Amino acid sequence: MENRILGLHHITAIANNAQRNYDFYTHVLGLRMVKKTVNFDDPSTYHFYYGNETGTPGTILTFFPWEGIGQGRTGVGMATEIGYSVPAGSLDNWAGRFREMGVSMGEQAERFGETYLPFTDPDGLAIALIQHPDDRPVWETADLKEDIATRGFHSVTLTLKSIDATARVLTDIFGYSAQGQEGNRYRFVTDSTPTASIVDLLEEPTGTRGHNAAGTNHHVAFRVANDTIQMEFREKILSNGLQITPKIDRDYFFSLYFREPGGVLFEIATDNPGFTVDEPLAELGTGLQLPKQYQVSRDKIEKSLPVLH
Repeated sequence: MENRILGLHHITAIANNAQRNYDFYTHVLGLRMVKKTVNFDDPSTYHFYYGNETGTPGTILTFFPWEGIGQGRTGVGMATEIGYSVPAGSLDNWAGRFREMGVSMGEQAERFGETYLPFTDPDGLAIALIQHPDDRPVWETADLKEDIATRGFHSVTLTLKSIDATARVLTDIFGYSAQGQEGNRYRFVTDSTPTASIVDLLEEPTGTRGHNAAGTNHHVAFRVANDTIQMEFREKILSNGLQITPKIDRDYFFSLYFREPGGVLFEIATDNPGFTVDEPLAELGTGLQLPKQYQVSRDKIEKSLPVLH
């Protein structure tokens, strides 16, 4: 595999209530709970991973559901919209489903020649379903079959006061190319992968900074095949004058973190070792998995976490 960024790996956001978050993403959106674990820095808080059957990079949306954290506010220096691919002709079905389930949504519209349906989750996190050719395998539920189910990420939107420095990170370090512009939205795409390959930069020079709490995105992770390639990118980032963390073992992938010049927290995450290191494929997301350092405190941690029904 090429030594390149392979599009999006995962996106991590913040929620206000674990049960409500779980219900929405598994029952309303029909994603699979791929992993139920805890925040590495705060084991009294869950870390949920939602995706397709196997937790393929590019399908993984993760959450820190900090109970009672309060409402966040999106603004410049943040990822402000998550785009999911859905099949052509499925948006009317989704709109009907959202109406029945009381989901807040906007009107269908067009962007870069593709029709999309914007909506928000119970915490106000902005998401869009975008009709886009995508043959990734889906996770089917009783009422969300292949003709409607989400395929994984289509894109992520970053809102910035100025796009220039962020665009240089995407093009000069990550290998993306500018594809087009609509108003103050600039599209960047990588040809290293056919899916989860789009980053839109929304330029708002007079925009204000947001507040990172429920309903906002915490960070955006980009995908590499393994940690050897990952460390090559670490050297590239350092040589471009940016600060970046050492390699961190997140059990299911290895991570590097840096804040790009526009203020968004970026991560570079690996495909290896994957989500079946501690659970078989058929049982992904069914048990509480703990990082090694917290295994001795399992009883205490389990008692501190909200019970999920």
